[in-house]
Amino acid sequence: MSKHPVINFGILGCADIARKVSRAISLSPNSTLLAIASRSLDKARSFAAANGLPTDTRIYGSYSDLLDDPDVDAVYVPLPTSLHIEWAVAVAEKGKHVLLEKPVAMSVEEFDLIVRACERSGVQLMDGTMWMHHPRTARMKEFLTDGEAFGQLKAIHACFTFAVGADFLKNDIRVKPNLDGLGALGDIGWYCVRAILWVADFELPKTVTAQRGPVFNDAGVILSCGASLLWEDGKAATFNCSFLSHLTMDITAVGTKGTLHVHDFVVPFQEKEASYTAASGSWFNDLVTAWVPKPSEHIVNTDLPQEALMVKEFSSLVGDIKVKGLKPETKWPTLSRKTQLILDLVKRSIDKGYEPVDVVG
Repeated sequence: MSKHPVINFGILGCADIARKVSRAISLSPNSTLLAIASRSLDKARSFAAANGLPTDTRIYGSYSDLLDDPDVDAVYVPLPTSLHIEWAVAVAEKGKHVLLEKPVAMSVEEFDLIVRACERSGVQLMDGTMWMHHPRTARMKEFLTDGEAFGQLKAIHACFTFAVGADFLKNDIRVKPNLDGLGALGDIGWYCVRAILWVADFELPKTVTAQRGPVFNDAGVILSCGASLLWEDGKAATFNCSFLSHLTMDITAVGTKGTLHVHDFVVPFQEKEASYTAASGSWFNDLVTAWVPKPSEHIVNTDLPQEALMVKEFSSLVGDIKVKGLKPETKWPTLSRKTQLILDLVKRSIDKGYEPVDVVG
């Protein structure tokens, strides 16, 4: 049996999230960080030194120079969202596989151009939604698909918020319309939408309606917003995302027979241990003073953090393409597109005065 090769990664840019993913690349057993590029050679050197990268890591003072390196197999792109269309396409056109930070684009139309570039070059595309790769996620899905324990899905609620300071609100790229113009909706609303779609087995809703009262900064970038999603069969979902509220990362999924709760779905409370609670067949005792049975807590351990598991899975797919001649896995860009589509429709509903917007996949 062919052994998977070690995939050589390059990283475009020195964004803060690149610190986390560079570590993940080093922890993954089938990947190595070969090169880092910035628009400034000094900045790339400083990033390498600050993050303890090996001394033989190749340092480039331009993104194009990294893409011209024939030894780079795959490229992680953590650039501002407005630059994804240019550089993700450039990566694909160089025949290199693309691990793309979320949100994947400014719109689904832009993302479709990235997908087509990857398809033309036969390269793998995956977004950087790390929690999807944690073993807890698969365990929770087992409960959600258990007809006896969970029943039929009826409602989903997702929330991801964190309170930022004045410097963030003034200077962070996530509040700049020319860099990450989707603001909180793109940065953290992405996770809420992905969670909702994941619970719903990625069945698209019928309509999306933005909640009234979103908060914008002076440049028109969303700082806080929410929306509701409705399906043909009557199930419903809501989410809230905000840069202005205390750190919260919740998913609640309600079925006819059970309920799932998870309170740290984006970043687990602990790196190598994650939990969730599941209630099934719960009711009140005779005096209505307690639940019977109580929800049960489930703990899932992992030797590798979720970001390293993401890199490991991506590298395995790349290895299958290189060694076995397999075609790229279409699952991941399909999930990315559905998530991006819902973000687009939330924004469209806001622009239309919070009117429901039909979902056309």
